[in-house]
Amino acid sequence: MEAEYDFSQGKRGAIEPTSPGKTRITIRLDDDVLAWFREQVHLAGGGNYQTLMNDALGEYIQQRREPLEETLRRVLREELERIGK
Repeated sequence: MEAEYDFSQGKRGAIEPTSPGKTRITIRLDDDVLAWFREQVHLAGGGNYQTLMNDALGEYIQQRREPLEETLRRVLREELERIGK
């Protein structure tokens, strides 16, 4: 380890730039909500809890936009596919 480091060419901010279409935010969540998402990722064998949260929010938005009749049709299709009919 060096006795002194030169940070004169260093840049502040994230090491990896944010992907296009993504925005970095700060959010406060209940501990139990965060723990649940982290546990789901752990049980799945790895991944990113933030991606899981983003997917869950996206699915929620899609369901809210979808008329009730379309939601029922979608759920029935998914369940029929799941049981192999």
